[in-house]
Amino acid sequence: MKLIYVTARLPYGRQEPFLIPEIAELGRRGNEVILVPAWPTGPLVHGDAKRLLPNSVCEPLMSFAVLRAAAFEAFRAPAASARALFRLTHSRSLRILLKNISVYPKGLWLGRFAREIGADHLHVHWAGVSATMAMIAGEVSGIGWSLTAHRWDIAEDNLLGEKARRACFVRVINERGAKILEDLVAIPGWRAWVLHMGVQLPASRTARFPRDPPLRVLTPANFVAVKGHSSLIAAVDLLARRGVAVRLELAGDGPLEPAIRSEVSRLGLEHHVQFLGRVSHERLLKQLSDGAWHVVVLSSVVTPIGEQEGTPVALMEAMASGIPVVATETGGIPELLRDGAGLMVPPGDPPALAEALGSLVGRPAFRSELGAEGRKRIDEHFAVETVAQALEERFRHVVFGG
Repeated sequence: MKLIYVTARLPYGRQEPFLIPEIAELGRRGNEVILVPAWPTGPLVHGDAKRLLPNSVCEPLMSFAVLRAAAFEAFRAPAASARALFRLTHSRSLRILLKNISVYPKGLWLGRFAREIGADHLHVHWAGVSATMAMIAGEVSGIGWSLTAHRWDIAEDNLLGEKARRACFVRVINERGAKILEDLVAIPGWRAWVLHMGVQLPASRTARFPRDPPLRVLTPANFVAVKGHSSLIAAVDLLARRGVAVRLELAGDGPLEPAIRSEVSRLGLEHHVQFLGRVSHERLLKQLSDGAWHVVVLSSVVTPIGEQEGTPVALMEAMASGIPVVATETGGIPELLRDGAGLMVPPGDPPALAEALGSLVGRPAFRSELGAEGRKRIDEHFAVETVAQALEERFRHVVFGG
């Protein structure tokens, strides 16, 4: 099949590296996958993205080529173009309406591009304006399209009802997201399709760990509010005060990094906390496989504006390597860590987090057992090969029927 994958910025930007295994696996299965980012700006997300460049069409959101193609498409299919524009007027706020109108020309361009290359299907990640662009393209080209919704894009509720009616199917990455989406769409009998994001399983299936002590802890997360770094620093402080040998390594960057550094300094934790900065994806996976850490932890919280985790790929990749994980009961994490696949604590509860981390100290057998349960969970439900096969079968069904 010839598939167009619409993203927000991938292969550029920093927010979508978790899409790469799925796209790569669809390609390995013999499909031609053409990547079309809505906003092709920013640096390459990481080295794996370089392999996507030959099959990427990175036209700016607004350019002479986009405007010319949009004009041609509007002239060729005036009724369909007008219908697509009219549907945007149903946006629930002026802000969302303006965002949707901003992608209207590129939506027409995408429809023309899809027709010209003979695309079989369009699939878009994110239910926001990226999906608006695909909806416009589908309207004017007559080519079927589908979407994957994640988390904030569901809460934004950008024409979700329209998109649910027009898309061949709507996929969500966890059961919690499906329930929220179905309540927002409110179409009797309509259901979202739950299919997790997948990760590449490492070649080695034997987990390795550093020697004790100290307990080596990794948090691979950018310094943003939803990641809850303050709770984790407070938990490490509690462990240090109890005399527990612990070393926390923080991989990532972001706007809250200065505040977290100040908190580490205020508590005198410089010997217990190390800031690694941005770590390449390749290096991170290798270190996980090489057993650089005893445990990976995410202390995620629900922010005051309601933002929370989806299903964190950082945890999935650690689990695939057999590394035990500790995380908070927020967003899609309980679904990922069910059946003893990891340790969970309430969000914003440093004592509970310290207790969970402390339970791993000096207990290599327990760590190995927990890591094995996590790896089993990934093998059975989150392996990218399984996910891509299910997605490909769904594409074939909507394209060829049967």
